[in-house]
Amino acid sequence: MKIAVVGSGYVGLVSGACFANLGNEVISVDIDKSKIASLKKGIPPIYEPGLEELIRHNMKRKTLSFTTDLRSAVRRSDVIFIAVGTPPRPNGEADLSYVEDVALTIAKEINRYKLIVEKSTVPVQTGERIAQTLRRAAKKGADFDVASNPEFLREGSAVRDFRNPDRVILGVESKRAEKILCELYKPLKAPIVVTDLKSAEIIKHASNSFLATKISFMNAISRICDATNADVEQVAQGIGLDKRIGKDFLNAGIGFGGFCFPKDLAAFIRISEKLGYDFELLKAVERINEGQKAVFLKKVEEAIWNIPSKVIGVLGLSFKPNTDDMRYAPSVDIIAALQEQGARIKAFDPHAMPKAKALLKNVQFCKDSYAVCKGSDCLLILTEWDEFKELDLARVKKLLRQPVIVDGRNIYDPKRVRDMGFKYVSMGRP
Repeated sequence: MKIAVVGSGYVGLVSGACFANLGNEVISVDIDKSKIASLKKGIPPIYEPGLEELIRHNMKRKTLSFTTDLRSAVRRSDVIFIAVGTPPRPNGEADLSYVEDVALTIAKEINRYKLIVEKSTVPVQTGERIAQTLRRAAKKGADFDVASNPEFLREGSAVRDFRNPDRVILGVESKRAEKILCELYKPLKAPIVVTDLKSAEIIKHASNSFLATKISFMNAISRICDATNADVEQVAQGIGLDKRIGKDFLNAGIGFGGFCFPKDLAAFIRISEKLGYDFELLKAVERINEGQKAVFLKKVEEAIWNIPSKVIGVLGLSFKPNTDDMRYAPSVDIIAALQEQGARIKAFDPHAMPKAKALLKNVQFCKDSYAVCKGSDCLLILTEWDEFKELDLARVKKLLRQPVIVDGRNIYDPKRVRDMGFKYVSMGRP
């Protein structure tokens, strides 16, 4: 198929590269000229395992190209995916300005039947508004359908997730649109769930909100475990083996970040309010998540006593491992709070430091984990990168001024680390 993917961020870039890998002719579109110039050289603007190789491979096969010319891309394509940003407004509502702008441009270039597909995470009823915009701005008699195809790609494993989805959601309003999208996704051999447009839009927000709820529930349990000297990991194992619950998303820590969960949670709360429902459960999920950073900071203070003038080493800056995404990363607020109290911060992250440098001021960025440890009064674990799990802890102990580790991601075995002479504090474990 001839496909245009509008927006070359985390969702659009991965989706476009993967569609191209299935043999489709894909044009990836973005208004950012520097981003497109970089992509034309095979260099993605984000770190995502396997993505650069996929882009280069399909550029070589001539199934993937990049442009800033949206009008031309629309004219040349049969299926157009809208994967532009929907950033949050101050009230939590999604800003759909970019979606509207793209719809207006598409409308003016409809020269034959086009299938326009929402890929961005949007509020329910957005598809209706896109269709209205297209009808208003397109030439009389323009032939098109609007569909919804929400993405469920996890940063850090997005390429693998695209290739092996749990399910593919297709929200359609016509048999023609259903047939095209089913054919497009047929090579993945995944379960396809066909719904109406509005149900597909709700599925995306409901999925992310439910997963965020699981995380906050376990973080709330970790506070009970802290108060009673119980072990949150044993509790998680005990409840996770129940097939009705499942073991995923039950890791206690410093809270979720990234651009999806916080944004989608806030948006779904706002959507519900506009529809006349006060989603109190999701408001509690937000409060618990924010509260985990305060819980962690209190643990740091108790571990080293006085924070002012202390040198604190930080391992991990991205909101999760295997990505360089710093959006809503807990590390940003935690580091800022420590700096406000007078701490000096040394930090290292395997991939996120270029982006972190634009967000974090007066931080000493180090070449590796051991450079962070040297001369620090305390070591904080804020992202569970595999390489941190494999550190030589005997060497870490020698480098630290005080053998103190406050582990916000529970990556070490408490007994082993304490037996080595560390003061070790984690989340919800004795």
